[in-house]
Amino acid sequence: MNNQISVIAFDADDTLWVNEPYFRETEAKFAGLLEDFLPHHSIIAELLKTEIDNLPLYGYGIKGFMLSMIETVLRITEGKVSTEVISRAIQLGQEMLNKPIELLDGVEEVLKALHGKYQLVVATKGDLLDQQRKLNKSGLDHYFHHIEIMSDKRESDYQKLLKHLDCKPEEFLMLGNSLKSDVLPVLNIGGYAVHIPYHTTWVHEHIDHTIEHANFYQMESLSDVLPKLLE
Repeated sequence: MNNQISVIAFDADDTLWVNEPYFRETEAKFAGLLEDFLPHHSIIAELLKTEIDNLPLYGYGIKGFMLSMIETVLRITEGKVSTEVISRAIQLGQEMLNKPIELLDGVEEVLKALHGKYQLVVATKGDLLDQQRKLNKSGLDHYFHHIEIMSDKRESDYQKLLKHLDCKPEEFLMLGNSLKSDVLPVLNIGGYAVHIPYHTTWVHEHIDHTIEHANFYQMESLSDVLPKLLE
């Protein structure tokens, strides 16, 4: 693999730093706001449905999540809710936006080892302002040649990125925690992909089949890629 790769792209959320656990924590607090109306698991299911329905409108990220919380409150309560509940839902989202950045184990060591040997980029989806904020807070931005914040991660989005980087698919490696977003689209356009699972993954990112592909690798941690890329 390392004989062909010239560009290595990193997913950001739950690949470089902690993200998804904050959503799960907030979901639990949100369910507590509406426990007089429905059981917690039903509230979380309703919120997920709203989020999925709203993806074409709001895309991925905390701001869309906040709007989906408000919409879910209004639907579950049929509009019969105090402004305090709405205010608390907004506050929960704002608390997420102000979370500190917690790097995952080995991230900076991997970036240091690969920097200068490959062209490193961030390829992540989500809200532009929020992702820029997290990258700036992380202190990792100086390792990257390019930052690509996508509205989604489809084959066409990766093809656009490769065109911008003047990179052939067989020279491109994507590292990430989502099989659906970080692996399958890249394999489908002829690139390489490494799946590095994270203990908490949004259900929308799950797939129900096994991937078997010559360009696909499964590794337990980000550090495990170094022998493959530096040998």
